[in-house]
Amino acid sequence: MRVYNTKHFIKILFSLHKSDTLKILFPSMILVGLYSWGIQYLEVEYLHLTSKSGVSNVGMIHSLLGFVLSLLLVFRTNTAYDRWWEGRKLWGKLVNDTRNFAIKINTILGDNRQDAEQISRYLKFFPHFLAKHLSKESTRLALDEDYSEIEKTLKNHGPSEMVILLSHKLNLLKKEGKISDIEMLYLDTQLSGFLDVCGGCERIKNTPIPYSYSSFIKKFIILYVFALPIAYVITIGLFMIPLTVFVYYVLMSLELIAEEIEDPFNNDENDIPMETLAQNIEKNVHQIMIKK
Repeated sequence: MRVYNTKHFIKILFSLHKSDTLKILFPSMILVGLYSWGIQYLEVEYLHLTSKSGVSNVGMIHSLLGFVLSLLLVFRTNTAYDRWWEGRKLWGKLVNDTRNFAIKINTILGDNRQDAEQISRYLKFFPHFLAKHLSKESTRLALDEDYSEIEKTLKNHGPSEMVILLSHKLNLLKKEGKISDIEMLYLDTQLSGFLDVCGGCERIKNTPIPYSYSSFIKKFIILYVFALPIAYVITIGLFMIPLTVFVYYVLMSLELIAEEIEDPFNNDENDIPMETLAQNIEKNVHQIMIKK
């Protein structure tokens, strides 16, 4: 995720990064500009149409379509941001659940540091493995500790297997009398929160915006932009060329931004900083566990 200072307005205004829509759309913006110039040449220079011709009436229909398109884009961006924000809330829940679990298990085990250390390693590794599980690519930052012996035991659904390992460890401690029935009850409740977070994130990732809806908006934007010079080039003239390019840039940028943030687990610049959060969780657990 790109970190920036919201108060540096001028710097944000002129900054460009790899996910900036201007860089992505620039080639197609040139094509739109050439198309607008072609329409201007055809209607004004070749056909010699005037504002009294029937083509000028297209502008009325175009205005109505613009209102419909604006509603669609508002719904599209709101839906995409809701998915991003829900993913961020789930990772915030994971941070809180991990801290609470670490505090409770550290208090319960007391001087039994060997078992506490083993459980803490599971807690530290879980968010890193969840981030890897949710990402399309296995990219992650270097971890402070080596968890290779844990990762080798995870073969299928890693997050579930991690929770199973923790459950087995807690049940073993319960049988040894190191954890009471009541303590086991609220630890188990806390533990189930890890899978709730995993399931919520998987629901977002595995349920994209319906293809037909996304495809329809893109086609609608293209048709709207292509009709723009046809409707107004007679009255506005050459100024219609940059205006058409600008309208295309604004509308398509909204669609591209929504397309990127609707899946917030791809490690893109605008996605949730999962690895940063995972490293914070690892540090929090370590700080909690060293306090007896």
